[in-house]
Formats: sequence, C-alpha cells, structure tokens
Amino acid sequence: MFGNNADAANPAEDVTPAQVQAYGQSETSIAALGSFVVEAWNDSTGFGTACGAPQSKEELTGFGFSSNGGATFTDQGGLPNSACTSGYRLMGDPSVEAWRQGNKTYFYISSLYDFNPFAPSELAINVCVASGTTISCGDPVVAAAGSCSSSPPPGTAACDFLDKEFLAIDPDRSRLYMSYTNFRGFPAAGNGEIDLVSCDISQPLKPVCSPSPVVVAPEDQICENEGAYPAVDSQSGDVYVAWEFNWATNFLFPPCFAVPTANKLARIPHKATAPSLTVSVPVVSMTAAFVPGYNRFPASDFPRIAVSNASDTNGNASDAGGTVSIVWNDARRVPTGDILMQSFALQSLTKVQSAPVRLNSDSGFTWKFLPALRNATSAGLLNVSWYDRRGQSGAHTNVWAARNVDPRTTSTPANVQVTNTATDWNAVSSDIIPNFGDYTDNYSVGTTLYVAWSDGRMGLPQPFASKLP
Repeated sequence: MFGNNADAANPAEDVTPAQVQAYGQSETSIAALGSFVVEAWNDSTGFGTACGAPQSKEELTGFGFSSNGGATFTDQGGLPNSACTSGYRLMGDPSVEAWRQGNKTYFYISSLYDFNPFAPSELAINVCVASGTTISCGDPVVAAAGSCSSSPPPGTAACDFLDKEFLAIDPDRSRLYMSYTNFRGFPAAGNGEIDLVSCDISQPLKPVCSPSPVVVAPEDQICENEGAYPAVDSQSGDVYVAWEFNWATNFLFPPCFAVPTANKLARIPHKATAPSLTVSVPVVSMTAAFVPGYNRFPASDFPRIAVSNASDTNGNASDAGGTVSIVWNDARRVPTGDILMQSFALQSLTKVQSAPVRLNSDSGFTWKFLPALRNATSAGLLNVSWYDRRGQSGAHTNVWAARNVDPRTTSTPANVQVTNTATDWNAVSSDIIPNFGDYTDNYSVGTTLYVAWSDGRMGLPQPFASKLP
C-alpha cells in the first residue's frame, strides 16, 4: 500500500512453478459493495505456466480481493478453471460487477475464454461469493460463443473471434448484461459486429445467458467497430451500448480513410431484440499516436458510458437525472488529447450539450487518455478518471479524476489527482502488451469512488486501486 494507493496484486505471486518472475498486470477492472472490493486484470504469469498450477496461475485473468474497503488487497492468483486441460483458458480483458441478494455479496468477473485457435472463441463469467475476509469463486460459465467454419481454408481456423467484453448489471431485474465485438470468420475476419447478451442471475451462482445475442451493430461495413461498453437504466430496464466506429481502419485501411471516425450510442429497450435508436458523436481520433512509453500501437478512443436516473429525497427526478453520458479521449483541440463528455436524454438520445464538454482542467499539450466511467452516484452525478501527464516530463504518468460531474454541465469541472506517485513508463519492464492496458476503470458506490489502473512505480505493471470518499 502506498498512501491511499493500494496494490491489488503481489509481485511475489507472479512467479511461475519454474521459478520465473513474470512482469505485467494491466487492463484493470473494479467493483465494490459494502466493505468488499474486487479488482481483476490481465496477468502475464499465465504465459509461462501450465494447467494445474497453484492458485490457477495458468489463467491470464488474475484478481485481488479486499474486505476492508480497498485499504489492502490479497492477490488471489488466477480465477479457477477446471476445463483448462481441454484447451480453454481465461485470457483476460476482464470486467467486474457486484450484486447483493439476501445476505450474500456476489462478484461477477468476465473474461475472454479461448486458447486454441482452431476452437470456437467464447466469453465466460466466473461467479464469486465474498464473506468475512475471504472470497470463493466457481468455474467459468460460458456467456457467449462464436462458431467455426465447417471447412476452413488450409492452415486457417476460420472461427469467430469474440473480443473486449464488458459487464453491466440491472439489480432490480436480476439481469447481467455483456457487450462485446464479434469478428466473424477470424483470421479472414470482418470488421466487427457489436453484440449484447443478457444473463438471468435470479439464481446468483448459476447465470443463464441467452443463446442469441442482440446485434447492436451489424458487421456489414468495411470500417471496424470495437470497444463496446454497456450501461443499464434501472428504472426502465433499457440498456445502452457505446462503441467506436472506424477504429484503426481510419488510418490503416485505405477504403476507410474518407470515413469519419465516430463514437456510437444505441438504445436497446428492455426485452427488445434489436436497438430502437442509434446516434453518433464525431471523434478526432488518437489511434495514429505513438504514445510515449506505451508499448502497443494503435491507441484507442473507446467511449465509456453511464446512465444517470437519480431521484431526490421526495422521489422526484433530480436535475442530473434522465441522461446517458459517454466519455472518450479526443485530439480536436490539442494533438495530445482531452477527455470529453457528451450527454444525451434517455430514450430519445437527443444531445444535452450542443458540443462535448472538456473534463480535464489542464489545457496544456500533455497526454490525456483512457478515461473510465461506470455508473452514477446516488445523486446522479458522474465520476470520470483517466491517465494524465500534466506537470510531468517524458512518459511520467499519473491518474486524475473529475468528481461529481453533473451530466448536464457545459463547464469544465475541477480535477483531483488520484495517484501519489507518477510512473515513468519508459522505465518499466513488461511481458504484457499493452503494458498499461487499453482501458482503466472506476466504480461509484453511494458517494464513494473506487479507481483502478495499471501502475509501474515498482518497476513492473501492477493493478493499483484507490478509494476517494
């Protein structure tokens, strides 16, 4: 623990059975409920570990557990997976959701679930139960599955590849939602179909997921869809999904060079089988940036999303309610990026602001990227966090946040620094790509904000967390 920054992992756990130190945990996700907090991440220890290792170290989704509100964490190793020897492993890209039913607290951790390129790609959810000072997790439950061609070309698998899944929960209706991208027929892939699957969690330990996902955006275009994130309006049961259109193809694939990049937002009414409405926000993309210290190219402008539908103490809609908001990094003002927010009215998806609002209070030419946004506070306000290099040199990076943002604001809010030590990403050893991930995360509970990010202050990427009351 470093001040109010806590390492959710333990580098001593990242040693393989062959006694090799692994270097790298990134792409963090976090959720909290009561005194319990779970953070999950991509774990490079699995690259050099065989099935049956202690603490399931062969799995590439690792996680940590806190029973004291995020003050300290215990590294749990990898998530359990008894099907490891059959060719399926948990391959990271995790997201975490929390739910309480009766007197029990449950955490749902999603992952990519594949390993064999000649087998169908899947997405899975591990259900965990927190009690006292411990947490126990069950085997993966398949939430979505791709398919393979019956007669693939020689030397190829021609299987769907399911990527970048993320969770949102509707506790009032016992539903868990997962959005993701389906690249059909990979490696001769199309350009990404955005799908949404719904899971019944009325029996919390046994999620039952629909075999037929909602197609949010079909794969009928030449430019890539990627980076889908969901949010639920708990009052209506409607689900909103945001994603980036023309990601990477905007500068790597000539047929898309003249196609504007956009972040898209779709409304899927409760129990509907298709979106009722989709809108777009123009993006000046940062995908062509070689961000100093970042070991993957291209970068991303994926939108994060939250619904605000709060009520005041008299049960009336609050001023901040009735909106769905997205945030993303954007180069329209400066090439090193700003964090922008655009809000929309629920259902109609009409814009609340005439133009996106800049959330970073620093206006200099310093890199700002990978914002996180999950859910609104009980008052309907938004908490957004991101990587930020203001006041730093080279690749030195902190995490900053905008707290309690009114989704209807037209003004840049005050910012607060989350990290108490900057990371020089040019001085960090990483076996994993990307070294600090292509997303960060946060989670609002009441008036408390939990932030998760990959931090390199120890010389290797570690999944850190901070609680801001």
